[in-house]
Amino acid sequence: MKINIKHDLLPVTCLILVFAFVAFLFAPNPSVYAQGQSKSASDGGSAKLIGAGLAFGLAGAGAGIGLGFVGAAGLAAISDNPKMQSRVFIFVGMVESIAIYGIVMMFIILGQ
Repeated sequence: MKINIKHDLLPVTCLILVFAFVAFLFAPNPSVYAQGQSKSASDGGSAKLIGAGLAFGLAGAGAGIGLGFVGAAGLAAISDNPKMQSRVFIFVGMVESIAIYGIVMMFIILGQ
């Protein structure tokens, strides 16, 4: 089964954007959960949570999709030439680092 990226991921992308928009509209006020801190609604607390979730979620989803393609191509390359194993692991590590960048951005967003 051949995956057509443009048409197969379009509904998923639209659903993610709709859920993010709805969650942003109906997000509870973060000052309700704060203990001893008075946060106003204008400080963007819920926007930080949505942004952090999107940063990590989209980075993880992108890394997962990329890892599927790189892993399949890497296994084909290793089956043809077993000496390519170390190079394939380097490429797999590069793709997985995208998810790590997403987690770092999530912590940066939440820390501000």
